[in-house]
Amino acid sequence: MQCRIRDLRRKEVINICDGCRLGFVSDADIRIPEGQVIAIVVNGPCRFFGLFGRGEEYYIPWDCIQRVGDDIILIDKPFQRRDAELERKRRRKF
Repeated sequence: MQCRIRDLRRKEVINICDGCRLGFVSDADIRIPEGQVIAIVVNGPCRFFGLFGRGEEYYIPWDCIQRVGDDIILIDKPFQRRDAELERKRRRKF
């Protein structure tokens, strides 16, 4: 299967570990001399209607990609969920 970078940007990334929709591919990490894709980058979720930017980016190694379909990319990568209590403590500091 041949795929261009612009075609990857139109695909939504879904984690099969928990069924979470991560977003759309925003960038690719490519090793230039070999022309090998190392990883894809997915932008994090928007904060407050996109006014305050986005959350953290997801860096997904190519080894974690299970399937590349016509409109989605299935990955198998467990992401650590942030602890809600730690988030509240961080907000209080600022």
